[in-house]
Amino acid sequence: MMLLPIAASILAIVFAVFLTLNVLKKDEGTPKMIEISNAIKEGAMAYLKRQYTVIAVFAIILTAVLWFAINPYTAIGFALGAICSALAGFIGMNVSVRSNLRTAAAAKKGLSEAMNVAVRGGAVTGFVVVGLALLGVSLLYMLFNDIKLIIGFGFGASLISLFARVGGGIYTKAADVGADLVGKVEAGIPEDDPRNPAVIADNVGDNVGDCAGMAADIFETYVVTAIAAMLLGALTFSGTAAIMYPLMLGAVALFASMVGIAMVRIGNTKKVAGKAIMGALYKGLFTSAILAAILFYFVTGWMGFGMNMYYVTLVGLAITILINIITEYWTSTEFKPVRMIAEASQTGPGTNVITGLAIGLKSTLFPMLLVIAGIFAAYTLAGVYGIAIATMSMLSLAAIIVTIDSYGPITDNAGGIAEMANLPSGVRKITDALDAVGNTTKAVTKGFAIGSAALAALALFAAFNQEVNIARAAAGMTGDFALLITDPLVLIGLFIGGVIPFVFSAYCMQAVAKAAFSIVSEVRRQFKTMPGIMKGTTKPDYAKCVDIVTAAAQKELIIPGLLSIIPPLAVGFLLGPKALGGMLIGSIVTGFLLAVQMTTGGAAWDNAKKYIESGKYGGKGSYAHKAAVVGDTVGDPFKDTAGPALNPLIKVMNIVALLFITLIVTYSVIP
Repeated sequence: MMLLPIAASILAIVFAVFLTLNVLKKDEGTPKMIEISNAIKEGAMAYLKRQYTVIAVFAIILTAVLWFAINPYTAIGFALGAICSALAGFIGMNVSVRSNLRTAAAAKKGLSEAMNVAVRGGAVTGFVVVGLALLGVSLLYMLFNDIKLIIGFGFGASLISLFARVGGGIYTKAADVGADLVGKVEAGIPEDDPRNPAVIADNVGDNVGDCAGMAADIFETYVVTAIAAMLLGALTFSGTAAIMYPLMLGAVALFASMVGIAMVRIGNTKKVAGKAIMGALYKGLFTSAILAAILFYFVTGWMGFGMNMYYVTLVGLAITILINIITEYWTSTEFKPVRMIAEASQTGPGTNVITGLAIGLKSTLFPMLLVIAGIFAAYTLAGVYGIAIATMSMLSLAAIIVTIDSYGPITDNAGGIAEMANLPSGVRKITDALDAVGNTTKAVTKGFAIGSAALAALALFAAFNQEVNIARAAAGMTGDFALLITDPLVLIGLFIGGVIPFVFSAYCMQAVAKAAFSIVSEVRRQFKTMPGIMKGTTKPDYAKCVDIVTAAAQKELIIPGLLSIIPPLAVGFLLGPKALGGMLIGSIVTGFLLAVQMTTGGAAWDNAKKYIESGKYGGKGSYAHKAAVVGDTVGDPFKDTAGPALNPLIKVMNIVALLFITLIVTYSVIP
């Protein structure tokens, strides 16, 4: 049975190699385009090198702690999880910063050619992420033959994801905010204008935040969901079928995703339409989901489960599709919410910000109802194990979801390269259309990441609950572990857990503000001391801005990282497992809702700005446009820093609790 997941994961990696070679064969364009692309590539690689150096220090310390506090197997798994997660982000971003150039060059031949390059470049990240995740979990389980010994693999993946999301988010939004505030608002120059000293840092940020960050995020969600489902299967059922079932779902869905990628195509048409582009992407997603549903039916029967378990897999697929549709409604320029923000911009930044905040807050309702319905349906059909399987069914489509996400930064960079290289207006029209859709796809895939993260955290919490009972029995304690709302320890834990996502988000937002302040000061300095920049006779010092945000991102990583590890250990050892359980639930509930509000509201602000730039309410340079730029500036750290970083936060907290629960039960001050 183990051969299928291993074979599927290896095939996914081979498929990614094939796509990489296909993309690299494409035309690179003019020498000017190559020069710009190389600057973006060098900045991205410099950032990753520095970030991984910082993370390596944390990883080595934690590996040593796990080796002596838990066991060597967990420590080895942790190190491998960290390495694989970092590798997935590195490979994906490496191809992304090469695909952007080729997408811009392909736009000279038409929309179809440019879209094919962008999608294939994004698919490299998607299939590397899932291939490495499935291969890592499968091989470690085959080697150790004990699911508890590979929990460390999930911890390593989660920690890298947290750092990638926080660091990448700080980098990309500090550069973006700095470039917009001085370039657009003060100097009145267009986005991606080569005269803006922060423009290269901004383009680098698109990759480190939306490509490497999302890759690490989905990698760890996939890994911890698979581990939680396998652990619950081992605790709930006899035999190995329930342990292997999550891996089998992931394996067959990879084949479905490959077919889905082949279906993402747009016909040769002279009309550049966002609806056609989004329709082509959704065609691939829906094809993958339908084919996966068919394959799940046969896998479920082959593994010896009944129709109820198959229905659980359909619940997971349905949540994936519906959460994409819901998020698109709240973030696309085609629908009312974004247009309301654009309309409010006519009366200034204040009404833009107020409306944007209202849209973000309202957007939490339907994702919450969807998750509630999914939990109820999965639990009714197959108990706690059903919730984990529904989440694994969601994550089974991760390859094509990440493809759609990574398409975003590729097309964004392609537009920047086209602008800076002064390509013809026809080419720019195509890259703008691809970029506009990419902005929505990034928001939609963040919705998927948040929903799956919440359900994955619930699956981890269910495993935590089971492990507490096992640890209590081993320690000679009697009675089942129960979290009662009337218990003051549980209430204390709920409040502690509830506030952590807010404090965590505050540090992330503050970090962006500090770094953006430095970028704004530097861009102003260059404009003032180098007057030739605005005349086009002097080249800006791009490297200085890249260096500022790179250093700032690494400096601000420490506190958010500690907030994910210290609270569960402190609460567990000081207040006991009941308070810890309450804390985990509190963090999941507030973390999920806050993440939805931030990412959806931020994306709506961004697309409201783009809607005005398309010619509405006076277009570029109008009063409404300047107000929308301010709103977008507020929304940037919402949607690309604090919001997405909450996903790994709640999972790291849960997996730390799961890893240390035996020690907590044995040595906590309050039993």
